[in-house]
Amino acid sequence: MKTICTGSIAYDYLMTFPGHFREHIVPERLESISLSFLVDSMVRQRGGVATNIAYTMALLGDRPIVFGTVGEDFEEYRQFLEAVGVDTRYIRVVPGVFTASFFANTDLDNNQICSFYPGAMTFARDFSLNELKDDQPGLVIISPNDPVAMDRYVAECKALGWRYIYDPSQQVVRVSGEELRRGVEGAFGLFVNEYEFELLQKHTGLSATSICARVPLVVVTLGAKGAIIFTAGQEFHIQAVKPKHIADPTGVGDAFRAGFVRGLQLGLDWVTCGQMGALAAAYCLEQKGPQSHVFTREEFVQRYRQNFDDHGALGVLLEDSINMVLED
Repeated sequence: MKTICTGSIAYDYLMTFPGHFREHIVPERLESISLSFLVDSMVRQRGGVATNIAYTMALLGDRPIVFGTVGEDFEEYRQFLEAVGVDTRYIRVVPGVFTASFFANTDLDNNQICSFYPGAMTFARDFSLNELKDDQPGLVIISPNDPVAMDRYVAECKALGWRYIYDPSQQVVRVSGEELRRGVEGAFGLFVNEYEFELLQKHTGLSATSICARVPLVVVTLGAKGAIIFTAGQEFHIQAVKPKHIADPTGVGDAFRAGFVRGLQLGLDWVTCGQMGALAAAYCLEQKGPQSHVFTREEFVQRYRQNFDDHGALGVLLEDSINMVLED
């Protein structure tokens, strides 16, 4: 199953604040909030939702296609992606602009205050999925991107009869309720965190029950509490994998999606897909930056067994499916 990852492609500027944001917020003065945080470190990392998902999928043995727009400063990033196994043929360079940039400030509780500059991502609205007719996808991931592009890709997937996963994520606060509703209706899958799920319901006017009735697969991530999978009237609760240590939460949700989708590609059951997502998320959480984690397929299988062997037949599924396919 060939997977197309659409969405942001960006450089991440990650900062750490040696305190707690909550100690500097005055609830009675939220209408006139004005804050500046002196950070004690900053690094630039490769990021962007589409490329974050593709990176972890490549670690798991896939060669996903990234579809998006970047600036003239992208060439080194392209070489990195190709080296790990990501297909960059459909990443279009826009002359005269910079690649999108994400600025994240993280406090001691791993809370984040973030800003995003779209840069070349704005031009994604002019890049049609019809360009992919020679690479018929089994699945398209529509993740945070230029809002017009996201709406366009939803319409094009429907017109072309392509299955898509709708992952509005941070764009829930920017995309209109009508656009969000169009993305939900007709999607094969929906991925959101628990707060985004509440916002999605508020903005679309659809209840959780109504959304689950419209979308065959709904996955709600819950941070340290794991995730819930809703499908065909059933609920599956996925426990989080305890990280060896916590370095940075940036990109953890993207890693979860990558692990889950890779499980789908391998034809595994919903719970195993969720557990693969949870493990991929833990690897990401243990490193600073969304594309700094590294593991071999053998290491991934071994750590999966250490965390989920108590689930009976799932250990056998991994041995028969993941172990054979990924080590092929």
